[in-house]
Parts: sequence; structure tokens; C-alpha cells
Amino acid sequence: MSDFDLIVIGGGPGGYVAAIRAAQLGMNVACVEMRGSLGGTCLNVGCIPSKALLESSHHYVEAKEHFASHGIKVNPSLDLKTMLDRKDKVVVDLTKGVEGLFKKNKITYVKGMGSIKSATEVLVDGKDVLKTKKILIATGSDVTPLPGVTIDEKKIVSSTGALDLKEVPAHLVVVGGGVIGLELGSVWRRLGAKVTVVEFLNKIGGGLDAEVGKQFQRLLEKQGIEFKLGMKVTAADAKGKGVALTVEPAAGGTKESLAADVVLVAIGRRPFTDGLGLDKVGVKLDERKRVAVDNHFETNVKGIYAIGDVIAGPMLAHKAEDEGVAVAEIMAGQKGHVYYDAIPGVIYTWPEVASVGKTEEELKTAGVAYKAGKFPFLANSRGRAIGETDGFVKILADAKTDRLLGCHIIGPDAGTLIHEACLVMEYGGSSEDLARTCHAHPTLNEAVKEAALAVLGRAIHI
Repeated sequence: MSDFDLIVIGGGPGGYVAAIRAAQLGMNVACVEMRGSLGGTCLNVGCIPSKALLESSHHYVEAKEHFASHGIKVNPSLDLKTMLDRKDKVVVDLTKGVEGLFKKNKITYVKGMGSIKSATEVLVDGKDVLKTKKILIATGSDVTPLPGVTIDEKKIVSSTGALDLKEVPAHLVVVGGGVIGLELGSVWRRLGAKVTVVEFLNKIGGGLDAEVGKQFQRLLEKQGIEFKLGMKVTAADAKGKGVALTVEPAAGGTKESLAADVVLVAIGRRPFTDGLGLDKVGVKLDERKRVAVDNHFETNVKGIYAIGDVIAGPMLAHKAEDEGVAVAEIMAGQKGHVYYDAIPGVIYTWPEVASVGKTEEELKTAGVAYKAGKFPFLANSRGRAIGETDGFVKILADAKTDRLLGCHIIGPDAGTLIHEACLVMEYGGSSEDLARTCHAHPTLNEAVKEAALAVLGRAIHI
């Protein structure tokens, strides 16, 4: 007799959601997590604490620079300790909340390092054996190291260390112009640091729509963030008071020195598969050392499944959550699925940047004929009323069928606004479907409607 129907290795967004959904479907579930608290990287040292600091630092800048225009006169001062304590409390409250959900759903929570002994056995800390019918790998990802640079979480930090700096650095150098680097760079810039971003590519934001990316960079530069694009860091000397970096063009060329008080290494993340025993049981990895799975999230070893950051696809908490629900339903004999073309991505700077579906560049490369509609927040009534007029909404639709192919937003609350486009895309809807949906006035969402109208050449307010 098996102890469990399912053992989930990893208690992050994918793992704990899969465990809950499987328990709802009648399975006897255990979740093995080595961190000592549930929620994974996202809740403990990623999405949640970074958003808490982004919110707090945004309030600080608003009070310091923008309240006066609303007729509110204040003289704010920074209490960094209180700000960090608030961030920590948010994390603790939410991790306790997930533990509560485990108790509610009668899920066995096992603290320790899980590894796979066989398709029906999981080892905890290399000694205790748990028997199960199925195993789900949901171990997430870890920081990608930068060759030649040693992270000490003091002067040279990963995203984890950047969430807990005890004082505002005079100069923060961020290595990597992706989501993590730009968000945490924004936090410390708002709090008073000089911030320089060194990015290997000639653009920021990775795969952003090019037009969005260019405006995004201009707005961040306006906020005081400096960029060194097409550059790479080849060495870091942290022996002195600060850190001396060696920087050179990505394509090769003259080296230069860059001095920093703190360096944040944020060049990406890699699947966490160390110590899982995958080689011993024969679980195959792909060319990027991700766990290879079929359309039902099952590996080549029957009964062993994987989801989230350890498999192909964007490393996003909500992608992992959806896969967690889908794999649990598949195990229960249902038709779980994830529609990957409708998974949004958000950068929680200010303004926010959000996207779903294809960019113009991707459509051009694929030879897809499309129409584009764009609407600026400068012409949006609510944007004017709240003093947030930077940015725009862009909608892309198939030139023949009008099916919605993509939506890209840079502006206030973009991460919220993107979801009506996600919903339309999930159901195969068109830009006209979105344009004909009544939107309350005055709302920021009207900019999305107007962009959809613009696809049809019918925008009203521009």
C-alpha cells in the first residue's frame, strides 16, 4: 500500500497549488519542501517581497515628488527598517496562509530535502522513505551565476540580498536589464541610490515589443536610472570598501572600470534540479537542463511529472500555478490544460509594463499579416485625472480574421489592464469583441477599448 496518491516535491506556487487541487479531487497528498516555509522563491524571496518594496518605495516617491501637485504638502523621511519589516510581515502572513490551506485540505506538509528513489518512492533528507503512486517535481528555479563574479549577499548580491539591504547604497550597479533587475533597481533608485544597469543586449526588458521597450527605457532614464547597453561584466573585485567592476562591450573591445557600493547580479534564473536524483531514476533533461515532459506534464518515467520553472516555458509563478491545476486534473482523469499563448507577463516598475501574446516583431518574423491599434494614456480621462499620462496600449489582431494576437501596455496599472485582453485571447475572441464591450467611464480600461477600436480605424478620442 502506498502512503500517498501524490507526493509533490517543492512547495512553491506550482507545487502548493497542485497539491491543493489534487486534494480537492480526492487524492491523499504530501508536499515535501526544504525551505522551511511554503510559497517557494516567489513568496519568500521573489514576487511578493519585491512587490511589497515596490509599493512602499512608490509611496515614498509620490509623497516626496508628486503630492504637492495635488495640493498636499508633506516633508517625508525614509525609515528603511520599518519598510523592510513591513515587507517581511507580508511574507510571513502569506506563508502562514498557505500552511493554513494545507491544513484545510488535509495535505501532509513534510519539511526537508526531497529526492526521488524510484517512481513510487521519495526520500526526505536522504533517509526517510515515503511511498506514493505518483510524483510531481515542482522545485522551481535558482539564480543564474555570473562567471567571474562571486555572490556574497553583502556587496555582491542576488535578488535575495537586494531585498534586504540595511542601508541605501550610494551607487547600485545592476547586472542584467530584465524584469528582476529593473524592478529592484527601481526600488533602490526611488529610495535615493544612483542606479546603473549593465545589459548584455542592446535593449532592456528581454522580449518586449520593441516600441514598448524603447519608451520603457526613456521613462526609466527620466527617473534617473542609467543604462550601459551592449555591455558585459567580466570581473568583480570586492576586496575594498565597495566593488570594482570590469566592463567591456558584449562584442569585444576596450575594457572600462565601474565602481559600485553594491552590485546586483540579475542575469536570469536556471531550473533547480540539483540533488533530486533524476539521473538515478532515468528522468531525461532537455538541452537547457530542464525536465523534459510530454503534453500531460509526464516525464519519460511513468508516474513522475514536472511543472513550473523546471520545465520549458516562461519562468512565471502564474504559469506554474496553472500547470499545477492542470496536472492535478490530468492525474484525476480530467482534461486539464494550459493555453500558453494567453499567459501574461508583467514588469512591476512604474509605469508598469504588461504583455500577452505576440509582439509586432514576432508576427513580422512569422509572416503573419496583422493590424495594430494604439491609444495613449495622455488621451485617457482617468489617466489625466490621476496624473498618470505616460505610456500607451497597443493591440495586435489578425488582418483577415481580426482574432486578437497580442496586447502590449506600458502605463499605470498595466498589470491589471492586461487581463481583459488575456480573457479575449483565451476564448479566441477578436479586437471587435473587445471594442464592442462596454467599459465604465472614466477608467484606465477605456484605453484598452480605444486601442481595440483603433485596430478597426474607429478610435473615438484620438
